[in-house]
Amino acid sequence: MNDEVVKEGSHAMASNHGRTGHELHPRTNDYDSFAAAYAAETDDGLVNAYYERPEMLRLAGDVSGRTVLDAGCGTGVLTAELDARGASVTGIDSSPQMLQLARRRVNDAVELRLADLRDPLPFGDRSFDDVIASLVLHYLENWRPTLAEMRRVLRPGGRLFVSVDHPFVAYADATPRPDYFATTSYEFDWEFGEHRVSMKFWRRPLHVMLDEVASAGFRIVAISEPRPATEARELFPDGFVRLSTTPCFLFLSLEVSG
Repeated sequence: MNDEVVKEGSHAMASNHGRTGHELHPRTNDYDSFAAAYAAETDDGLVNAYYERPEMLRLAGDVSGRTVLDAGCGTGVLTAELDARGASVTGIDSSPQMLQLARRRVNDAVELRLADLRDPLPFGDRSFDDVIASLVLHYLENWRPTLAEMRRVLRPGGRLFVSVDHPFVAYADATPRPDYFATTSYEFDWEFGEHRVSMKFWRRPLHVMLDEVASAGFRIVAISEPRPATEARELFPDGFVRLSTTPCFLFLSLEVSG
């Protein structure tokens, strides 16, 4: 990833929103149209490989022997890492092309399913010890049904790990500034390589995020605002400084309450 890219959504978002000569794809959030290019950009990029994934894995800790749902698994990088650490992993994503790439990355023991987080999850009650929601909730206008489903498929004492666009960053990503206290959508053009695609996220204030996870039956174990891994300093010197001094994602470690 070049130093112009300073933040990535699910699982990437670029800051260089200027217009280019490339054709804008007419559909928003259409990962099928750029799955391979996305993987090439983010597999080893600063924000994913040296910031978001390491923090999610740190929060999850020892997953050996645990059943884990990677909800919004994308190309399966995190899925494969969880599997390598001894978890029994199931990955779901709404993009068939992303799942094809994930299938090449993970071993045959990892189950991959096509599923949309806006729909009921295709699993029975209490099926998992952990759910990983890596950079996916900011695609949803309404978190409540999705959080309720995640709560349903978790066992007592189960854990949910969330990474999402930091509310301060989402608030600042518009001129004029939006109403911070409102849940609103915003669209942007995401550029990487020769691709320029249309994306749409939803911003919500911090207190709404926390209220919604509590209402869904989770208690907050930790809230994290990490800095990138130190080894990224030499690989991405400019991006490292920016990411070390500017919030990018918010991380929540949650546990089933009651």
